Amino acid sequence: MKIFRSESFVDYSSYTFNYATYCIKEKQLEIPEIYSKGFLPYSNNTDLKYETYYLARSLRVDLNRFKETSENRRVVKNIANFNPSIKIPSICDFDVDNKDFQNFCLAYAEKRFSEPIDLARLQYILNTKSISFFFEFEIDNKKVGYVIAIIEGNTLHYWFSFYDLEYQKYSLGKFMMFSVIDWAKKNNLEYVYLGTCYGEKSLYKVRDFKGLSFFDGNNWNQDMKLLKHKCKTDAKFTTDYFKQDTDLFLENFIKYS
Repeated sequence: MKIFRSESFVDYSSYTFNYATYCIKEKQLEIPEIYSKGFLPYSNNTDLKYETYYLARSLRVDLNRFKETSENRRVVKNIANFNPSIKIPSICDFDVDNKDFQNFCLAYAEKRFSEPIDLARLQYILNTKSISFFFEFEIDNKKVGYVIAIIEGNTLHYWFSFYDLEYQKYSLGKFMMFSVIDWAKKNNLEYVYLGTCYGEKSLYKVRDFKGLSFFDGNNWNQDMKLLKHKCKTDAKFTTDYFKQDTDLFLENFIKYS
């Protein structure tokens, strides 16, 4: 892998000189290490020739510490009457060019994503070389949900998910995430990565699962109370955390270093 930094915002008044950090994947076997360093796949530029990852506050489940919660059991019970089934085809056995599948994903993204993806970006994502499996969820022989998964070594990334909003009130989205995590644990993986965790809208991930930690820019941090505080105050921050909450930042850096 190759790690590089790109100059970002400058604020001389607070001596803040930001650098965005990225990583280029060179080999498939590097994936567990890339994720363990806090990187996630970048898909906003469909003209990129290199598989690039960005550094962010990401969230992962340590499957050695994971166990079912009452909320997980409630979610499973809530949808059990529909008798959902799961198939896990590999990328080699899945038709990413199927128009019904692509339209399903685009329709969901238009309604649920803060920045809806277009067909070009969806196709770019689906042709990412690191994708290894899809999780397909069915009810009455009807496809109701998909999860794009990157699996390598001990690592699974729950990347993009799309589902039939007709089943939203039955917590289908939560059921899908729990099902993938549960599958990973039963198949002896060590980590499931759940993407970024910013803002209050991300707190459902924090509330629903045990065994979590988040990448704080330096280390994997298990302090969920701190993460909730960060998510609830993200919109208020005007500079980096070190300058805005110095004592708390250093306390946690020393604790987890």
